[in-house]
Amino acid sequence: MDTKHIKIADYNYSLPDERIAKFPLSRRDQSKLLVYRHGQVSDDVFAHLPDYLPEGALMVFNNTKVIQARIHFRKQTGALIEVFLLEPFSPADYEQMFQTTASCSWLCMVGNLKKWKEGALQRVIEIKGQQVEITATRLREHGTSHLVEFRWQAASGATKGQQVKITATHTKRPNDQTAKHPGFSFAEILDAVGELPIPPYLNRKTQESDLTTYQTVYSKIKGSVAAPTAGLHFTPEVLAVLDAHGIDREELTLHVGAGTFRPVKSAEIEGHQMHTEYISVRRQTIEKLIRHEGRAIAVGTTSVRTLESLYYMGVYLSQHPDANEQDLHVCQWTPYEQHPTLTPVEALTEILHWLDRNNISTLHSSTQIIIAPGYEYKIVRMLVTNFHQPQSTLLLLVSAFVKGDWRRIYDYALAHDFRFLSYGDSSLLIP
Repeated sequence: MDTKHIKIADYNYSLPDERIAKFPLSRRDQSKLLVYRHGQVSDDVFAHLPDYLPEGALMVFNNTKVIQARIHFRKQTGALIEVFLLEPFSPADYEQMFQTTASCSWLCMVGNLKKWKEGALQRVIEIKGQQVEITATRLREHGTSHLVEFRWQAASGATKGQQVKITATHTKRPNDQTAKHPGFSFAEILDAVGELPIPPYLNRKTQESDLTTYQTVYSKIKGSVAAPTAGLHFTPEVLAVLDAHGIDREELTLHVGAGTFRPVKSAEIEGHQMHTEYISVRRQTIEKLIRHEGRAIAVGTTSVRTLESLYYMGVYLSQHPDANEQDLHVCQWTPYEQHPTLTPVEALTEILHWLDRNNISTLHSSTQIIIAPGYEYKIVRMLVTNFHQPQSTLLLLVSAFVKGDWRRIYDYALAHDFRFLSYGDSSLLIP
């Protein structure tokens, strides 16, 4: 199959708005579970998922945590400006970014940009009873986004019980010689001023309940602007049953970017540019994958993209053993332009040796991989995933996994009252 010339119109289906779940069920693990097993389709309840998994298998979860990435400002004219954080720029490392206590910069989308031509934006809120001034300076355009620098300092004359003053400006920066840093980390700033970015297709405002329901119960590492939604069905009880069934569990991190919602607008997927997402994988995860002969059950498409990208990183290292982390970035079409002969275990072992040579405990890199029909899966053997939008790259990924049988799965889900998209029901796919 010539993957680049796949017509996205062939991956369309009718999705009525009433089938899109606007809110999750009150109990996560009582969602419906479609089971696709060797071509046969049935349905069950998600709490019974462990019954379908082979004892001793390895299940891999994405432990990323959604950040409150939307920050709103109201100009004196009444215009509402939204600054949407996309990815950290300086420092570029997510962990370092959220620990900064004075300044940082992000690549952002700016909503209602035409209303923010010059001057300052202000907003007043409270953070732990202290007054803090935050300045956001739009430095320059950066591709389709904007580079925005944030600085924050204690407001002069601040006393306990006062509110926080947030200022955004295009031109002026605060005087560093007089700035008094309040000691708040950027993570604390976001928790106080940011809004959780629920998916745009929900067509509603973020509610207090989303702060809990739009996170997985095992989320740990802040950085995503969208949840890895296949994981939203898991509860501590289901995880405990997995353990009792002898399922080996492991976690990795892929920070989900806003590009996950970007529609394919080109007629053929060759014209679609995949977004870059950042991954972190611990040495012990690589070791465990090797012990499981390079085979895994992936929870969600983000885990799929990470696991399959690891294979191509290992292939690159087999040819370039002195590569650095930036060199390991997996480009969109790499899997279709190479025909490596390495087994998954051999590729993963290359990564392990590279980590050892560089005395590194965690692999940090990025991927732009697109998985579509014609792709040959290397590591993922089973997949837990929700039901995705028509004409999306995620639907292409599912089609590649079930060898083109996606439409029968989706027709079944539509005919049997399954709920779709982020807060909807899920499926277990076993080709």
